[in-house]
Amino acid sequence: MSVSVLTMIRRRPPAALLAASLLLTGCGGGAAAVSEHRAETAPTTSAPPSAPAVSARAAPRELPGLGPKTLAQVPSRARQAVVVTGRGKNSPLSTVVLYERTATGWQAGESWPAHNALRGWTDHHRVGDLRSPVGVYTLSDAGGRLRDPGTRLPYDRSGGFTVAGTGFEGEPLAGSFDYVIAIDYNREPGLSPLDWTRPLGASRGGGIWLHVDHDGPTQGCVSIAKEHMRALLLALDPARHPVVVMGDAKSLAR
Repeated sequence: MSVSVLTMIRRRPPAALLAASLLLTGCGGGAAAVSEHRAETAPTTSAPPSAPAVSARAAPRELPGLGPKTLAQVPSRARQAVVVTGRGKNSPLSTVVLYERTATGWQAGESWPAHNALRGWTDHHRVGDLRSPVGVYTLSDAGGRLRDPGTRLPYDRSGGFTVAGTGFEGEPLAGSFDYVIAIDYNREPGLSPLDWTRPLGASRGGGIWLHVDHDGPTQGCVSIAKEHMRALLLALDPARHPVVVMGDAKSLAR
């Protein structure tokens, strides 16, 4: 992206320009999606829009599947953790589970199918690498094209979340940003997901979100079905200091 375009965007452009910029830099800051790339499609689900169900099994004391290095990054005050487990280092398929910390351990919600970036995961995300960043990040802000469904997170409803075009498998992208939750990777918490502040620098990408699935790989975000996004928005509570723990299974187990 040219310096002149970046300058225009940093001056808070109108919604139409923001929508165009999201195609170039939203969802990971990578290049625009092209239909010649192919990848597996995540299984679909038709669960009703409701808060994540809590498992009746005994709650583990630590988040399952995470190794000591990953667990050390989870803040002690975090009482909610969205765990995104990728199928493989180079796979665009993953699962999402919301865990709630209780007095007896971490209670697991339902397991939801998800997509991550086309080329899988990376420990050092950069613009255009088409990989999702591995790590533990806070969840501070939400927004979308649709009205606030009742989330306790700060919510920015804006036409800037309008997106068009097609994804890597030729699937329509319309509606992908109806609901989004900003992942606090290379962004300033407390601002709209549309904000362009990049503390690590523009080359490290940004615009990494949880958003509505469009039945195909993303440029860097994690996407789940619309009803699951709505349920997640209703469940997350800033007072419980939610985080997302994301990466391929092998990386998370370190």
